Amino acid sequence: METTPLLIRPKRKSIWSRLNFFRFRRRELCSRVIHLGQLPEEEFPPNHVCNQKYNIITFLPIVLFEQFRFFLNLYFLVMALSQFIPSIRIGYLYTYWGPLCFVLAVTLFREAIDDFRRYRRDKEVNRQRYERISLDAPIEGYRPFITEQVPASELRVGDIVMLHKGQRVPADMILLRTNETMGTVFIRTDQLDGEIDWKLRIPLPSTQKLPTDAHLLDINAKLFVEKPEKDIHSFIGTCTRLDEEESDSLDIENTLWSGCVVASGQSRSCLRSFAQASEAVLASALCHNVTPVYVVVDQGADESQSDMGSSVMSESCGGAVPQQQLCDYQASSPDEVALVKWTDMMGVSLYNRDLHNISLKLRAANEIMQFNILQIFPFTSESKMMGIIVQEENTQAITYYVKGADVALSKLLNSSWLSTECKLLAADGLRTLVVAKKTMSKNEYLEFESEYKEARMSVTGRTERTAACIARLQRGLTLLALTGVEDRLADNVPDTLGLLRSAGIKIWMLTGDKLETALCIARSLQLGGGERWHTAPECRKRRDAYALLNELANNSDSIDLIIEGETLEVCLRSYLEEFVEVLRNCSGVVVARCSPTQKARVARLLRARGLVVAAVGDGGNDVAMIQEADMGVGIEGAEGRAASLAGDVSIREFSCLARLLLLHGRRSLMRSAALCLFIVHRGLIVSTMQAVFSVVFYFSSVSLYPGFLMVGYGTLFTMLPVFSLVLDKDLPSSTVIRNPQLYKQMTKGMQLSYKTFYIWTGISIYQGGVIMYGALVLFEEQLIHIVEISYTALILTELIMVALTVVTWHRLMALAELVSLLMYTATLLIFTTYFDADFIRHWDFWWKVTAITLVSCFPLYIVKFMHRKWSNRQYKNIKTK
Repeated sequence: METTPLLIRPKRKSIWSRLNFFRFRRRELCSRVIHLGQLPEEEFPPNHVCNQKYNIITFLPIVLFEQFRFFLNLYFLVMALSQFIPSIRIGYLYTYWGPLCFVLAVTLFREAIDDFRRYRRDKEVNRQRYERISLDAPIEGYRPFITEQVPASELRVGDIVMLHKGQRVPADMILLRTNETMGTVFIRTDQLDGEIDWKLRIPLPSTQKLPTDAHLLDINAKLFVEKPEKDIHSFIGTCTRLDEEESDSLDIENTLWSGCVVASGQSRSCLRSFAQASEAVLASALCHNVTPVYVVVDQGADESQSDMGSSVMSESCGGAVPQQQLCDYQASSPDEVALVKWTDMMGVSLYNRDLHNISLKLRAANEIMQFNILQIFPFTSESKMMGIIVQEENTQAITYYVKGADVALSKLLNSSWLSTECKLLAADGLRTLVVAKKTMSKNEYLEFESEYKEARMSVTGRTERTAACIARLQRGLTLLALTGVEDRLADNVPDTLGLLRSAGIKIWMLTGDKLETALCIARSLQLGGGERWHTAPECRKRRDAYALLNELANNSDSIDLIIEGETLEVCLRSYLEEFVEVLRNCSGVVVARCSPTQKARVARLLRARGLVVAAVGDGGNDVAMIQEADMGVGIEGAEGRAASLAGDVSIREFSCLARLLLLHGRRSLMRSAALCLFIVHRGLIVSTMQAVFSVVFYFSSVSLYPGFLMVGYGTLFTMLPVFSLVLDKDLPSSTVIRNPQLYKQMTKGMQLSYKTFYIWTGISIYQGGVIMYGALVLFEEQLIHIVEISYTALILTELIMVALTVVTWHRLMALAELVSLLMYTATLLIFTTYFDADFIRHWDFWWKVTAITLVSCFPLYIVKFMHRKWSNRQYKNIKTK
């Protein structure tokens, strides 16, 4: 056998040559040829994970640039810089630069902490150690191999790495060999894309058949790998054994993705057996890519301790000692597990499966049927089907079994009942799956195998050529069975949708299910609010879209519309604005057979027309829609965590959506409006006082208050009470949830409208004028007394206004008011530079402050009291429920 030296490390290049290489050489993405076990001469980027946004040099410039990209931050920077010009300076520099520098310091600190955490996570990942095969020092002309533990960051292109169960895959790899008896590997990509389903991976046949792992070092093989592509669902390459002139095609099922986790298969054992099975049940057991997983347990163990949901049984197999075992199934889809469990109930048990064989046990005959796997055709979104070619060992019969969506297989079958039964199952809310077969002679299979292998070995046009071969294989299929899988709905979904609809929220359902299934689910959910459901006919041309548009325009307000994704695409392409307007007027909309791209486009179209869109999803196919909406809500469900990771908000189940929107959304709007209005009030009242002061003193540019008092007014003395308004509640939580019309009333925008803004502007001008004129009328002989009287009245007015706004007091609110008042009292006594201590202790100071404060606040108290009385009368029926 021809051999080649393996893993000979090239001489390390100098630091200068590496810097020149990475800085000045323009990298072009191209295909690669890698010799197995040899490091290529071409330099590739190191396997170093780096998620940091900054380094020591770029940290400060990038953070400052990101902050001053926003107009308001840039505005405050320009204002602060303008104060260096004496002719336009107003007040002290620290009153401008102090708050700005504080905000920037907080931002810099936060970004530094976040980037340091990213650095620590990257360091942890890069330091994870893996087994790498390398050559040892030569002994009498022979160089034995050893396995060395190296960190992930030191792995290079061409290395042979041993991975174990539960390990994270450190880089994109080709699966050469596995020690599992089933000959396959499952990977879990929840760290990569959030999906928790297992994904099957198959090693290369030419390397899997080697006796041991050590033989990988004795072969002479090269891998051709296509250039890096953004599409993670396809991969093209070839593996050629130069010593045996054997070639294998490389596809996506031969790869391990960086960031996924390896899960080893399990050894075979005994399984349950049932009654006589028909050929349809046999086909269902064969064409699903499911692996039985067994766990041996102690004979004395309590059966009730099992959490795998399977029964305990005892059988003998091949003279082995009977022992109790638990069974579970491992597959890339829960639907496949459900159907294989159904074949168990019907009498056909999946006894064992590996890369080359499938064993089925028939209970009625108490025998095991052995099948050799000749070809496997994985599921693809384009074909919407998957298949397998097997050969029964006893009869040597070769059969092609295929399962897939009815829309894909119905075109290949000649059946009078398939379409009707599909509609009936879909009407019951079941996802349908068609099973068919084709019996092949040996010559037919050999001819197909030759064409298929040639197509898979091609580097250009591989997808088209393999699809053409499979299309020829699928001629003459015979229908075997039609299955239906129930998609269970979460708890309290209809009640939640009813609450949202009562709150004035229009609900659209965008699903990949077929039209009949989607309609059944919509009815069971009570999704629509119209008189009837209207099913849009199929549209292929502009003329069809025009007819549908006219039909819907006449009565769109009273119907719920269900439409297929392809029809929607035609209508939007023909009459975009008109059709979107019609859809907006429908009381409910369901889009069936909707692709992830279409879901995102629908959200984008609605947002572009000024509508607020909240997208809710629980699967990876909902991520694009969630990211496109104004607010994305991800549900942690059985389909993984991809949606919850992509969303702005993550919830456990759909029923939490009512509380999220109706309660927290409503309170968030009310609290945000209160904060905005108080910020306006707090700034405008002091501006009014400054304006009155300047007018009285002949438009002097003298500042009314020193810089310290201005900073204290905006921070120490009023910040805590104002921000404590986020704890305010106008109604109990249970009352808000029971009465969704409260949310509907909030959507009118009365809390933060032009009217509200003008009212608070008037309040600010009135109070600022009263405080300033009152201080000027009642002041003593010195100017400092104006400052003391007006500033104290200003602080008290702001605290009283917060108290008047509060509906439900929280202990932290009262504490914020008390702390602010105490801090201001301490300031009066400590900072005698700004305040006359003798005058403060005099009775004249306190009665003047009290009189001014009462004049500024008491009329507003009366108005708010009357308004609250009217509101209580309006909400009387709600509160008594």
